Amino acid sequence: MELAQLRSFLAVAEELHFGRAAERLRIAQPPLSRTIKQLERQLGTRLFERNTRSVRLTASGQALVGPATEVLETVRRAETAVRAADDGEAGLVRIAFAGLSTHGLVGRLARAVRSRKPGIRLELSSQNFAQPAMKKLLNGETDIALGRWDVIPAEVRAEIVMSDSLVVALPDTHPLADAKRLSITRLADEGFVSLPSHEGAVLNDRLRRLAQEHGFAAEVVQVAPDTQTALALVSAEVGCHVTLASVARNPNDPHVVFVPLEGAPLDVDLRMAWRRDDRSPALRAVLQEALDLGEVPTG
Repeated sequence: MELAQLRSFLAVAEELHFGRAAERLRIAQPPLSRTIKQLERQLGTRLFERNTRSVRLTASGQALVGPATEVLETVRRAETAVRAADDGEAGLVRIAFAGLSTHGLVGRLARAVRSRKPGIRLELSSQNFAQPAMKKLLNGETDIALGRWDVIPAEVRAEIVMSDSLVVALPDTHPLADAKRLSITRLADEGFVSLPSHEGAVLNDRLRRLAQEHGFAAEVVQVAPDTQTALALVSAEVGCHVTLASVARNPNDPHVVFVPLEGAPLDVDLRMAWRRDDRSPALRAVLQEALDLGEVPTG
């Protein structure tokens, strides 16, 4: 039983007229009649009762209508799925993201993909730091990594999706809490809340480098496991904390203020990274959505 036979059968079953069915299929009537007779021979039964004035379905023909319709619909869905995959409209894309500052972009990206590319499923995994996300990318455990890295491996391509800058988080009771901008030198005698030291820790590196460039060593009074905990310690007046402007845009503690650091041009932009040899159309579609959503000033 071939698809062309099923299409011919359903056309005749719906029209109950060989001439109209042939016109609908854009073929001559004799080939259509031969196709139906061949199908009947294969099934060993008559599908239509026909005479010079009418065509009627037999009981066998009526029984075939439902299964034939299901087969053709299944084929149509399969063809649509394949075309969608080729066009980047379907598939699984895994995203590993690191840090509180990535959450807003990840949320917007997930909503955009769900709305515009409903055939693409995103698998999201949060990492505490950017380096583990990069390792997952290199190991093939994720398709996209979001984070901040000073070194990008040769087999990885990365694009900026959100420009960022450094700020200092202070308790609202701090004497400098009302400042519009601060130089790191004004904080030379302060105690700092730091994130854990680990490979590729960008914020720790920026604090150390800024302090060294201005002639002092930053005193770390407590290490917090993540940014949210670090800000809670700032609120408790344990110390100040160098973090990102993107974190400051979503404050959740009224007792923490964020002051931009002047003279701190060190790169802290958020990047999206993927393997150069990954040719998945679904990946390309998600990358484009992310780039379109990114917060990168032009000009």
